[in-house]
Amino acid sequence: MGSHGQGLLLGCCLLLATAWGPVLSHVRRGQQEHLEQEGRRELPSPMDQAQRDEEKHEKYSQGGAPPASRCFRCCDPSTPAYQAIPPPQINITILKGEKGDRGDRGLQGKYGKTGSVGARGHIGPKGQKGSMGAPGDRCKNHYAAFSVGRKKALHSNDYYQPVVFDTQFVNLYKHFNMFTGKFYCYVPGIYFFSLNVHTWNQKETYLHIMKNEEAVVILYAQVSDRSIMQSQSLMLELQEQDEVWVRLFKGDRENAVFSDEFDTYITFSGYLVKPAAEP
Repeated sequence: MGSHGQGLLLGCCLLLATAWGPVLSHVRRGQQEHLEQEGRRELPSPMDQAQRDEEKHEKYSQGGAPPASRCFRCCDPSTPAYQAIPPPQINITILKGEKGDRGDRGLQGKYGKTGSVGARGHIGPKGQKGSMGAPGDRCKNHYAAFSVGRKKALHSNDYYQPVVFDTQFVNLYKHFNMFTGKFYCYVPGIYFFSLNVHTWNQKETYLHIMKNEEAVVILYAQVSDRSIMQSQSLMLELQEQDEVWVRLFKGDRENAVFSDEFDTYITFSGYLVKPAAEP
């Protein structure tokens, strides 16, 4: 190291001594004062010592056991010189305010995109058979049939007239009205009808089987010297409340059908072939 470096090191040492000298002297002086105070505190006065000895003597003379002597050092960590002060505790519940009112409802957000359709689930087990239902209306039964006759002869006049029957052979569920001479359909479906009459000598026989107010088929016999039996039959598809009946035609010549009270010469029959409700 050269002379220049040595001079620089010496200058630094002098500066440190100048700066730390008062501080070290102050520390030593403070430690000395602290030890003197501790010594004064530990050395009791003669009067106090004598008084304490006298109190101990009186206490032990009355039968009390002397306390076990124990020495403590001021530097013992288990006996702190100063009592620790706990930090202050703040009750937060006192500072908590009351619950405020509920705010207004915000605007509804936009709807999201529709998701894709999920896979089809498994077929569930077959359910139990249900209980039997109540019986249906009597008029809705899938049966209909009638067969009626007339024992009186019938002559035409100046207007069309329905043929009314006076003898009832079969009238299931009373679907044929004997007073009006009409069959009323209560069970829609396919029906079969037939009409049989006896002609009159030297007279024309002219009748229609009617569906509501429409003449569907005709039963006709020309004037003849002999009377014969004539018949007509057909099948009709009827809806509910349709009417089927026989009408005596009005013409220029006399029109008549023969019958008497002993035998039945005029008959009209019909029955349901297939109801519309069946597949």
